[in-house]
Amino acid sequence: MSVVSNRIETLQNLLAQSPGDSRFRYMLASEYKNGGQLAEAVVEFNAIIAGDANYGPAYYHGGQTLEKLNLLDEARAMYAAGIEATRRSGDAHTRGELEAALSILG
Repeated sequence: MSVVSNRIETLQNLLAQSPGDSRFRYMLASEYKNGGQLAEAVVEFNAIIAGDANYGPAYYHGGQTLEKLNLLDEARAMYAAGIEATRRSGDAHTRGELEAALSILG
């Protein structure tokens, strides 16, 4: 079993014990993304947002993952939703990243 597979399995087990933990889910989504399992990563980023609509980094990295899948309209929508979420939460740093990403996509 590879190191990445090990980490994914560990994170899946942690999530089974704490399904509402956005941090564990974010780490799992990141492992999927970094390992090239992009569709799985999008599922996890969407699950984070469904459970915590103000989790700004999920919008940014979810949008990036959608871009890699060439789902540009979906990426734009995720970035736009993230901008609104970070306005609500006061996360100016992530909002700036989201605005830049959306601007690049046009």
